[in-house]
Amino acid sequence: MNTWLAEIGQTWRASLRRPGFLVLAAGVLALGVAASTSVFVLIDDVLLRPLPYAAPERLVVLGPVSDGELQGVMSPQQYQHVQSIDGVESIGLIKGDLKAVNVAGDGEPEQIDAFLADRSLLPTLGVRMRLGRGFSVQEDSPGGPRAAILAEGFWRRRYGGQPVLGRTLQVEGVARTIVGVLPASFDQFGAGDIMLPLALPPHTYDDGADFLAIARIAPARSIAAVNAQVDAAIRAMFADMPGVQRDYLEKVHIGSVPLAAMLHQQQRPAMRLFLAGALCVLLIALVNLGNLMLLRTLSRRHDAIVRHALGAPTWRLALPACAEGVLVGAIGAIAGLGLAAIGLALLGGYVPAEWTHGQSLHISGGAALLALSIAVPGALAAASFGAWRGVATGSVREALHEGGRSQGSHSGRVGRALVIAQMALATCLMCGAGLFLHALYDAARTPLGFASDHVLTFDLAPVRANHPDGASTQDLVQGLMTRLRAVPGVEGVAVTNGLPAGTFEQQFSMGGIHPPGGEYIRPSPQIRGISDDFFSVFRIPVREGRAFQATDVAGGEPVAIVNRTLAEQQYGGHAVGKEIVVNDYSGYAAGKALADDPDMRPVTARIVGVVGDTRQFGPLDGYKRGFVYLPLAQVPEHILRVFRSYQPLRFALHVQGDPNGFRRAARAAVASVAPEQPIANLSTMDDVVHATTGDTRRDLFLIGLFALLALALAATGMYAVMTVAVTARQREFGVRMALGAPPAGMVRLVLRGGIGQIAIGMLLGVGMTLALSRVLGAVLEEIGRTVLDPLALAGVCAVLALAGLFACLLPALRAARVPPMHALRGE
Repeated sequence: MNTWLAEIGQTWRASLRRPGFLVLAAGVLALGVAASTSVFVLIDDVLLRPLPYAAPERLVVLGPVSDGELQGVMSPQQYQHVQSIDGVESIGLIKGDLKAVNVAGDGEPEQIDAFLADRSLLPTLGVRMRLGRGFSVQEDSPGGPRAAILAEGFWRRRYGGQPVLGRTLQVEGVARTIVGVLPASFDQFGAGDIMLPLALPPHTYDDGADFLAIARIAPARSIAAVNAQVDAAIRAMFADMPGVQRDYLEKVHIGSVPLAAMLHQQQRPAMRLFLAGALCVLLIALVNLGNLMLLRTLSRRHDAIVRHALGAPTWRLALPACAEGVLVGAIGAIAGLGLAAIGLALLGGYVPAEWTHGQSLHISGGAALLALSIAVPGALAAASFGAWRGVATGSVREALHEGGRSQGSHSGRVGRALVIAQMALATCLMCGAGLFLHALYDAARTPLGFASDHVLTFDLAPVRANHPDGASTQDLVQGLMTRLRAVPGVEGVAVTNGLPAGTFEQQFSMGGIHPPGGEYIRPSPQIRGISDDFFSVFRIPVREGRAFQATDVAGGEPVAIVNRTLAEQQYGGHAVGKEIVVNDYSGYAAGKALADDPDMRPVTARIVGVVGDTRQFGPLDGYKRGFVYLPLAQVPEHILRVFRSYQPLRFALHVQGDPNGFRRAARAAVASVAPEQPIANLSTMDDVVHATTGDTRRDLFLIGLFALLALALAATGMYAVMTVAVTARQREFGVRMALGAPPAGMVRLVLRGGIGQIAIGMLLGVGMTLALSRVLGAVLEEIGRTVLDPLALAGVCAVLALAGLFACLLPALRAARVPPMHALRGE
């Protein structure tokens, strides 16, 4: 044992006295550890953190399922048909979209986000209330007592954490009793401020597609059996309805997915992408480390074989390399954790708050253990591999004869293979990053279809108590537009139910749209109610016909405008003068009740214009959507009521100069017309567009960072191998120079070998990228790209070739400066 400790101590002291190699090897390893640890922390916080409910593994979401993922949601009507399923302990319903509501009392009026749920949701989840209780049966019934439950953040912001149970809060002008406060952990379903009861009637025909049915499976019951019963119940419900679309039931299976999986369904593709990038960087780092450790062992090979000739056992020869590997691993793990901590601090601004539930990313004990389990065994394996190759290569007589002057013949094949491997991995990762970066570059030059500069926007949800119907809402809109137009510097004012770009909450699609006598348009087009100067405020070009005019008002001929995509798809590019039917659900499988529902009256409008397409989700949106624009002044009462039930009205002001300078004027104008009317989300349109592409920009940033790490590691590995190879062949180069070989010939000789390795590695890397086309294609498809992007692939290969050439050039120049007398003196 003393011999072991003495050998290890001597090796560590020698490494610390000359720390150059130690810093290089530990630094290479630290980059791989930092990348993998950072992604582990992100995945652990986003995907692996258990839900804050009792027995979360028994919570499932019911709906159409395909390939293990939820493909749709369950309507209230379907929800009522599955409440008595055997094996379901309890079931609750929540509206998936947030609803803008106005609150007053105990402070300034403000517009907040509300989410609607029935009384069974909180007991099903097993939520432990921060204060109070959930909804009662009476409160969750039509016409029952008005109640509200506050989110903890809203409770602290508005009430300062003071007792609120039993107090009243004016919600849309109606007094509601506060019966409870949710815990801070209840944020998995959006950032809502207040919960309101759904109050469904006993037998509803509501076929809305924006609800989540969450069930708790009874203990020891099979989820597969429950899924079969759910599917049978929904199919039986559809069978009783006339005009059902049979193909829908043939294509889907109504079942369940775990609640945790559903909540993270949108994040999983990005997480898989980050994980693949981090693993690729880690593999490159380990391959690079193996190469460095091999070269390190070969540089000391002569001493090891001399010791072996003097009787030293094999383990004694390998012990210095393994001891140095442990030291490299420990330092690499510590440095990697430090880099990961810095990276997570910088990454915090790119990660959406709903991913991490508002908590900051930090290095946990599990992350530290992961870093150590990667770094120390990885470095030890690399050192063991180097020691084995160093001892196993060549004979004692050969080594003694060489006198330690050359190790090139022994390191050649393995070193070249490792360089090719890391170059292939770097090429694969950088090709993936290059495809995304090329998409970002193109996006920077891609027009959105509208202009976002000099535009200030805000949301306004008319207080229902003051504006209960369409006429009063239209009066409010007209009064506000008149007052806002009078503000100095305001050049135009537009009102709409949806801006031309924005996040998912900014879009609104409506079914039941078709040309007269034609089939329903699928997918359902986006529908917008707009004021007559909407197109001029956002500078959306009118391609054919005309824009809306001040004469397009209620009582006049119903008119509509469609975008170019819808005109080409449905009217062969000649839409002006044709008609379009909106809100016609007569062919839907919703039962006879829909025919008597006043909200289902269709509207037929004449198309008077065609406008250019807009990119709803920003410049990286590769999907073309149909749009139908209706004059806001002509929107019927029942459709306006639908608009208001989903979204607030959105005002847009085109101004002179900086839009931020008009914030106070906009608030004052609204207050002068409707003193009790709050507004929300006051921001520039540029900020709206920037927020729209936040997720994609984050993904591009991280993948680009991984690509830069891969490039740095590959170049470092190439440089290290070529440097050692040149050092090992100094005698050969000296002899060649003495025999008349020119320095340029020495440079070509070294570069030829290095460039050959680079070329083989890049070919393998491009092949790996094409082999992974299905994985990359699923992500690239969302931004309108494909893996077969010759410009991106060629650009990546050019960058790698230049980096590899530079890594080989310095050792090549060193080879050209070897003095001939040095080699002759050695001979």
